[in-house]
Amino acid sequence: MGKEECKTMLDALNKVTACYRHLVIALGSTSDSQNLREELKRTRKKAQELAVANRTKLTSLLKDKSISKDDRAEYERLWVLFSSSMDLLEVDMKRSLEIGQDFPLKVPTRHLIQTGMTGGTTAVAARAMSVQNMKYELDSNIDTTDLRELQSEICQVSQMMEEMEMKVQVAPWAVEAKQEAGAELKSNMSVGNSSVGVISICEDEPKEEDGGGNRDTGFASICAVVGFFIIVTVAVVLGYLVINMS
Repeated sequence: MGKEECKTMLDALNKVTACYRHLVIALGSTSDSQNLREELKRTRKKAQELAVANRTKLTSLLKDKSISKDDRAEYERLWVLFSSSMDLLEVDMKRSLEIGQDFPLKVPTRHLIQTGMTGGTTAVAARAMSVQNMKYELDSNIDTTDLRELQSEICQVSQMMEEMEMKVQVAPWAVEAKQEAGAELKSNMSVGNSSVGVISICEDEPKEEDGGGNRDTGFASICAVVGFFIIVTVAVVLGYLVINMS
């Protein structure tokens, strides 16, 4: 039960951090707006709430001396995944702070960048917040107030990561992966397990069809094309010789 709960909580955190990264990409572009800044604020706060819940749960489990060796190995693997997700969140929060300072909305100092992105980001934010419709608050000081809060939250996330390393010492290089790299992109097992919502990362790759007939047909086609070019080449050479002999 503990492992499944941890996996569900981590899955929720991963989805929200993915939403946050998607929103950060739109900062400073022509899709930037006050609504986007508020979506970023809510999404990162949701991510931090989930991060605290993940940290508390995993820390208590890893400190339990009575768990089996296999369970400990699984919790250590989830801990490494959690730490990686927190690293990405911190990087994106710092990027959001830098871009937000360079592109203030209230008193624009430079033109927004035409990145080719179109449309709004409300749907992505709604997935992160597990709501159908986003409700926005008109905050005229979102440039200054939110950036100060963001700077403070970045320090909190950094401090939390340092405390994590002090409380639970898990060497990432000692943790073995249980599946091949990129296997999670081909699997739909985690879809629907989280209450946060669903983010479609990629489409299922088409399965390879069995049957040597297709390979044989392709080989025959290649041979036919090669034979055709040989015949054409011979005909051209013979025509050239006939003309010169005449």
